[in-house]
Amino acid sequence: MTPEPISITVYSRENCHLCDEAKQTIERISDDTNTDISLTEIDVDTDPALQSEYGERVPYICIDDRPAYKFRVDEADLYDRFENEGETKTD
Repeated sequence: MTPEPISITVYSRENCHLCDEAKQTIERISDDTNTDISLTEIDVDTDPALQSEYGERVPYICIDDRPAYKFRVDEADLYDRFENEGETKTD
């Protein structure tokens, strides 16, 4: 039986180089570990409530609906999470 993809949500905004870097890092580590992910990007500037909640704190990354990283992805931690098939730690 194939495990469900790991759900990853990236709260971001347009023209955010850290957001682009975070998505590239997630996709690269997913490829490196052969981990199936479901990556969703949400632009915080499209919703006033999200703008208020996240402000300049993007990218903000959740894994399986749990906060995981803000600003930068901890590559070693993400490798561990993917290699352990989606076990999540709380920051």
